[in-house]
Amino acid sequence: MDLTQIKLIITDVDGVLTDGGLYYSAEGEAMKRFHVHDGLGIKMLMACGIQVAALSGGDHPLLRSRLAELKIKLVKLGKMEKRSACFELMKEAGVTPEQTAFIGDDSLDLPAFEVCGLAIATANARDYVKKQADWVLDCAGGHGAFREVSDRVLEAQGFSEIFSSADGFLKVANKMAQ
Repeated sequence: MDLTQIKLIITDVDGVLTDGGLYYSAEGEAMKRFHVHDGLGIKMLMACGIQVAALSGGDHPLLRSRLAELKIKLVKLGKMEKRSACFELMKEAGVTPEQTAFIGDDSLDLPAFEVCGLAIATANARDYVKKQADWVLDCAGGHGAFREVSDRVLEAQGFSEIFSSADGFLKVANKMAQ
């Protein structure tokens, strides 16, 4: 697994950036749980020139709101057929499949696993998904799974000071705020 070549990380949303749960208020309003560590990992990657894309079978205003807050511009929502969507995102990002990692957790992510150079499964992914992954994370979706990937990619590409030291973090803090 050569993380030094990764220029684009495509992530599923439900079950990777969220815990996969569906929460409803007494009024029937849907809510989703995101982890702040994942958000910071996304911002640090982008500040270091590594692109991040979101690809989800679902499409919900909550997802759109979170992705906009994180300033993720490469987005495909409501895409159950993820193979061609990955190729579209790679083309938009100007990268090859070998330079692309995909993080997923369920059956609809398997076509993306086949076309991306690095297939990553969350710790709580279905067993048959884990078997087809190149890397199975220690963290579950919605519990820092994306951050686990971002830290390892940043470390492999020589940016570990960004998440491991105050001075390193301050070097990119302004970029992340923009």
